[in-house]
Amino acid sequence: MKSLPILALSGLLATVAHADEHHAVDQKGAVLSDADATKVAPFDILAAHVHREGALIKFHMTTQGTAGADRPASTGALGGAPVWSYVWPTSLDPSAVGFEDKTGILALAATSHPDFDDTPLYDENGDGDIGNDGAGWHSHWVVLTPNEACGTGALSVRDIGENETPRLPATWPGLPIFIDSPGFSPVFDGPEIAITVALANPEDAVGISFDGVTAALKVNASVHAPLLCVTDVFDIASGDLSLPGKVE
Repeated sequence: MKSLPILALSGLLATVAHADEHHAVDQKGAVLSDADATKVAPFDILAAHVHREGALIKFHMTTQGTAGADRPASTGALGGAPVWSYVWPTSLDPSAVGFEDKTGILALAATSHPDFDDTPLYDENGDGDIGNDGAGWHSHWVVLTPNEACGTGALSVRDIGENETPRLPATWPGLPIFIDSPGFSPVFDGPEIAITVALANPEDAVGISFDGVTAALKVNASVHAPLLCVTDVFDIASGDLSLPGKVE
């Protein structure tokens, strides 16, 4: 399968990056960004961090408002369903979490989408029904690739072709896209969102690059490839999707 260079992200969504937005990387490798009053506060990123803590990797984001406070409204159907997300694109190869290697940009995401549930192994709201948890914030690994069918310069979660049998994680939820539902719970605390993940080999995360993005995606109205497109970007921590953050 064809490899996609990480820095291709910079050009793919350049139209949504604000060239005049100030950003920097601190001594611990976190990506910092100035507050922007024109953006919706819970999705206005002030900082994106990724740190290794022993055998675990902690993904962390700070926003101007109360992180996770806003969620998309239900449309009542899978086709056209909105997905809102906090995303950490990384330079980590997709094979590190069980996908086919060199298949795109591996990203960790916290998502909310009230019209469908893509975490069939877990009952996040604890009501005894494992099929009604999509509206609550939950985690995914996804592989992102450029997809002109989503619009010029747009990204989608990589589709699985009709005759394609790629390697997929054990917790793949059965959708025809490169998505994993690993069950790592997002933790919200005022302006902060954090997800702590486990990798088969924690050393894989050392030295990787990352960024922070808040975005909206949408399920194709025909529920067909491309199944899940990025339709709007609320904010980019670096301003240009250059993945300047570094994991120590």
